[in-house]
Amino acid sequence: MSASDPPPTPHTEPSTADPLADGRSSDPVANGHAVDPFADGHAAGPFADGLAADPLSDGHVADDHPADPLDAQRAATEQANESPASPKAGDPPAAPEPGVSPTSAEVDGPHASADVRGPHASPESGESPAPVGGEPLDARLLVPAGAGWLAAVLLVGHRPLAGLITAAVALTVACALGLILRRPAPTNHITSRRPSWPRLGQLWHARAGRPARVGGAVWARMGWAGVGVLVVVAGMGVAAGLQVASLRAGPVRGLAADSATVGVRLKVEGDPSVRQSPGGRRPPYVVLKATIVEVRARGSVTRVRTPVFVIGTTQWQQVRYGQHVDANGRLETVEAGSDVAAMLSVRSPPRIVDEPPWWLRAAEKVRAGLRESVAGRPDDVRGLVPALVMGDVSGLPADLTVDFQTTGLTHLSAVSGTNLTLLLAFILPCSRLIGVRARGLTVIGVMTVVVFVILARPQPSVLRAGAMGLIALAAMTSGGARRRAVRSLSVAVIVLLLLDTSLARSAGFALSVLATAGIVLLGPGWRDALAKWLPRWLAEAISCPLAAQLACTPVVAWLSGQVSMVAVAANLLAGPAVGPATILGFAAAGVALASTEAARLVGWAAGWPARWIILVAREGAGLPGAANPWPATAVGVAVLTLLCLALVLGLHRILARPIAMVLAVVVLAVVVLRPVGSLGWPPDDWLFVMCDVGQGDGLVLRAGERTAVVVDTGPDPAAMDRCLRDLGVEHIPVLVLSHFHADHVGGLAGVLKDRRIDEIEVTPYFSPRAEYDRVADLASRHGINLRTVTYHEKRVVGQISWTTLWPARVPALPPPGTSSATSTDEGSPENNASIAMMVELSDLRILLTGDLEPESQRAILATGDDLRADVLKVPHHGSAQQDPTFIAATNARLALISAGRNNDYGHPAPRTLTLLSHQSTRTATTNTTGTLTVTNPDNHLALTTTGNDGFGPRR
Repeated sequence: MSASDPPPTPHTEPSTADPLADGRSSDPVANGHAVDPFADGHAAGPFADGLAADPLSDGHVADDHPADPLDAQRAATEQANESPASPKAGDPPAAPEPGVSPTSAEVDGPHASADVRGPHASPESGESPAPVGGEPLDARLLVPAGAGWLAAVLLVGHRPLAGLITAAVALTVACALGLILRRPAPTNHITSRRPSWPRLGQLWHARAGRPARVGGAVWARMGWAGVGVLVVVAGMGVAAGLQVASLRAGPVRGLAADSATVGVRLKVEGDPSVRQSPGGRRPPYVVLKATIVEVRARGSVTRVRTPVFVIGTTQWQQVRYGQHVDANGRLETVEAGSDVAAMLSVRSPPRIVDEPPWWLRAAEKVRAGLRESVAGRPDDVRGLVPALVMGDVSGLPADLTVDFQTTGLTHLSAVSGTNLTLLLAFILPCSRLIGVRARGLTVIGVMTVVVFVILARPQPSVLRAGAMGLIALAAMTSGGARRRAVRSLSVAVIVLLLLDTSLARSAGFALSVLATAGIVLLGPGWRDALAKWLPRWLAEAISCPLAAQLACTPVVAWLSGQVSMVAVAANLLAGPAVGPATILGFAAAGVALASTEAARLVGWAAGWPARWIILVAREGAGLPGAANPWPATAVGVAVLTLLCLALVLGLHRILARPIAMVLAVVVLAVVVLRPVGSLGWPPDDWLFVMCDVGQGDGLVLRAGERTAVVVDTGPDPAAMDRCLRDLGVEHIPVLVLSHFHADHVGGLAGVLKDRRIDEIEVTPYFSPRAEYDRVADLASRHGINLRTVTYHEKRVVGQISWTTLWPARVPALPPPGTSSATSTDEGSPENNASIAMMVELSDLRILLTGDLEPESQRAILATGDDLRADVLKVPHHGSAQQDPTFIAATNARLALISAGRNNDYGHPAPRTLTLLSHQSTRTATTNTTGTLTVTNPDNHLALTTTGNDGFGPRR
């Protein structure tokens, strides 16, 4: 060969093996438990047992010295360029130097895979290193998915042009970077050889003491990873721009800006949900999502397709998913980034235009059959089984919902990937038993997903669960589930966000992704650590909820303002019953189509595992430290996130050591059974406690040992129950409800929980009617007498005596279906009909005033009653509406105000605080100092607070 001849190019056949295929059979049972990558908050059975760390399982050739394919090809090219003569045909290949692994072109001839790596390949390959005892994770799409999510969060609240500009810039940079990466190095035309100077990446790594060629490969991979990130960001920019543009299209947004009254034809896109306004000053209302298909305004009729959020009267509770209805209402604007274009407030009843499609009617028949199959069971079972199976929470009792929230079991009653994965995990093995294989399993799985989505209603959360179920299906019908989990999650995040960028700001979506990421990334290592001294099945059962809960804890704390200490244990105990209850529930729904009696038998069987789940939730929520308050602020969530990250770094060592694990469990048990933050509280001599229940009133007067008179219950059953538990109250001779606003009676279920209540005393003004009916129903179900208070009556319970100072008179009740609420929520007849009491307890006079407005305050003054008191419960959470003469007449030494942190009402009002200071009255509020406790040792009035900073009680 002459020197002028071009150097030969070494021949390397392209790889015939899929670098992502693992070569195993598509057996859904072989992988053990199916991955549930998209459970809303938690997932069940995420790890694929039986996925051995086989170095050949991913299609790669095992090699003691892993070689990178790109580096191998580059080295071969350099060797060819530097060789003085090319090998002749038929010459044997040169033997590799000692200690150097052959390249892919030298292994097994020309058909060898170009990807020659051992089981411990370098992370430079784009996959995470294999965990001990497991497969490597394919995490190449993790960074693009995260970048795309962040881009969607930022862009979905801006104008469409912002998304399109972002997409154009990102795509331009990606193309430029791609061209640079693909451009070959310049050639020296004199010597026909490439220049010997290294590239920037080679120089960098050469200075670090690494081979220059390795540095170049790393920089190339980083460059292509950057291209991938930019392409995903560009896609999110286009998707966000198109979605925002579609919401702005048509006249609806402009009409909402003008608060215009319009006539519309709506397509109902969600099940109606009954809500109660904060404070309960307005009657219950119904919310649902719908799409405006026709809008009539300003003399014109326009056909559109614009999503809106509908707020209507309780008459809207009867509309059904998929119906078209006509209505008149007022359009209002919504905040930027919302998934709807406007809010439609409707006061008139809906006018039904047509019925849902036949397939939705058939689905409703199946749902009704499921409800009928458990109709004869207890209330909790009757509500939980439909919630487990299809996410139908219409019959779930409010107090059980609270217990599920406290114990971290809420995900069981929501439509999630867990429901669908359990169904697939039952149907696919049964299909294999009857001989279905390969693609037949996929077909059956896809049909199952479609049926599930129809039955649970094709709403966004259900469609998300369906997408996650399809990923679970892929994991259960093909090999490599463990290794592909992160890639599948990343793909799902990208695809779902491209379809609906508003999900980027959805808390449910965030919980789904975080729970799955925790299960996939943290769970296997923790499982292997526990498996060193525990059975593998138990190690997996513990690591799954632990990983999901720890990953979701900061978001849950941000949403709920509390941290559950029993969630992992509750999920571990309830987990075995979820599958049987769900599968039997699905069976009952199907059998109901043929026989109601047979369906009731299956429903009876489904009720037993459901009873166990209910027992776990009830007992877990009843533990003193089941849930602990946590500040739902940016600083609080940031601190909690850092604590969780610290646990992630150190928990593996604890789990691997039995003694350390036992000590950790003991510490957790102490925290749960006797919360650290409650040590020293309440004082042994407590007399009067104003519980921190948020924006509402919850008052406790000590009547004796484990006995108290309770006045109002606050809005939150869990908060009120927790306060009474901490006080050790087991018997309530009299429960006084000052009036029927939800911030005073909403927590009734928490007071009734595991306590004996002899009597409920109420105001004679039974409004709002919905809250009165709810109270009467709860009292009837618990066999408690409901008694109306009388003016100037005197009562004695234990060491407590009191006189009722108000109401002396009440106005006429509003007609049925109407509200007495005022435009400002001040001066309402419900507030003015509040029960006012002068309580005498252990030489203290305590004046309780409910939500009395100035009108009633002046009326009480006119009666001439003695209002002097040591402690004043300031009326109406310290609102600005106070009568100065009334406040002065109390001559109170201590004024207590119950208000929620960061409430929307501005309570307590600065004007009221100034008024009290001018009276030389010491003032304390729950929104700044937590629960307030009054004692009177040796006739010395004292106040103890728990503090909202978590540092315990103080005086």
